[in-house]
Amino acid sequence: MLEALLIIGIVVVVQLWQTRGLPAGPAPALAGTAIDGRPVSLDETVRAANGKPVLVVFWGTWCPVCKAEDGNIQSISADHPVLSVAMRSENVARHMQERGLTFPAIDDPDGALAKTWNVSGVPSHFIVDGTGNVRFRVVGYATTWGLRIRLWFAGL
Repeated sequence: MLEALLIIGIVVVVQLWQTRGLPAGPAPALAGTAIDGRPVSLDETVRAANGKPVLVVFWGTWCPVCKAEDGNIQSISADHPVLSVAMRSENVARHMQERGLTFPAIDDPDGALAKTWNVSGVPSHFIVDGTGNVRFRVVGYATTWGLRIRLWFAGL
């Protein structure tokens, strides 16, 4: 029992350390052109979600952890709005097509959007509630259920 509590404590401390400096409260601006040419913004995505939380994901085509979890993000996009930002990535459209990813992606080749959100590592996930506030932050691999639970809590 003590060992389990110690492991949980370590996981919590590591997550807190990884998310230090990331936005909390009102979400920073996030807008750009999706790889399909449509203008997209977090504000518009939140409005269109009608109170449902939005998952914002910063990722890279070069990131093996991002590749491992992109099926999780695709699965979540069937039920929740997702807005993703591909950081310093090449061939984002080809990558998404080859992997069957259909959620909106903004290409951030120079890292300007990532800098605005203070993102230094990928994948980085933000759960933004229906009022535009960042409710949860996760850095590193995120399970489908871990993200779904956070989205559910953000929608309460």
